[in-house]
Amino acid sequence: MTLAAAPRSVVASKAVVATSEGEREVFTPAAPPRGRLAVLRRLRWPLGIYTTPVAVVLLWEFLALAGVLGPTYAPAPTAIVRAAVRLWQQGVLGPDLAVSLRRAALGLALGLAVGIVTGVVSGLLRTGEYLLNGVVSVLNTIPILAVLPVMVVWFGIDELPKVLVIAFGAFVPMYLNLFAAIRGIDQRLIEMAHTAGVDRRRLLTRVIAPGALPGFLVGLRFSLAYSILGLVAAETVNADKGLGFLITQGQTYLQTDQVFVGLVIYSILGLAADQFVRVLEKVLLRWRTGYEAS
Repeated sequence: MTLAAAPRSVVASKAVVATSEGEREVFTPAAPPRGRLAVLRRLRWPLGIYTTPVAVVLLWEFLALAGVLGPTYAPAPTAIVRAAVRLWQQGVLGPDLAVSLRRAALGLALGLAVGIVTGVVSGLLRTGEYLLNGVVSVLNTIPILAVLPVMVVWFGIDELPKVLVIAFGAFVPMYLNLFAAIRGIDQRLIEMAHTAGVDRRRLLTRVIAPGALPGFLVGLRFSLAYSILGLVAAETVNADKGLGFLITQGQTYLQTDQVFVGLVIYSILGLAADQFVRVLEKVLLRWRTGYEAS
């Protein structure tokens, strides 16, 4: 038996172990490559997941400077940065950003709270599933933009409908993913816990909660993304402050760089939210081993 077919990055060591049938050779993979190979891997992807976005921004800047992209349609990234600095110095961007972040935080907190409570109830109790699952499945098919006019009719044009739209965007994915995560726990683990005499509290904390944690984090990632979509929808209709209002003003007065300032901030918020969940996954899911791409 040879190791010719093994990947280059995997080095196996051979050991001889004694069994009931005699001695047998066992091959065990060595630790992941370190030193020079690890450095070369980092050099191959110097910015990790940011490599492609940075490359797109550089290409965008080059095309804008070459005149391929006109400032009316797609201003250069440096022009967008200058516009952001100008708006900040004018006292416009700071207050609008603060308003948007407050709306997003309130809506996200409300949506996550309702989604977690209802998801746990439906996941643990069949009665909760009968009462809630059908309603949430229907809500999942309704676009966020279609909910906004109803919220305006019900609650007016103040802050409440905007917060509720963001909460709606965060609630549905959290409920669906948490419900699926709880129901997806291996039944054999539950039976094993019952056989060992584990009470209900320890069953929830030691079996169900860790088993549902990966699905919860997936729901959190989607909730953060959809809350930002809800923020965009809420602020572009009947808003007099916020990033959406800033974009609307830029559209009205044909200030394309101002429009792109708002869009770039929205995209940065989305990227930051995704990275936040990735950090949580690395911290909370250390016990789970999975495939690591080479």
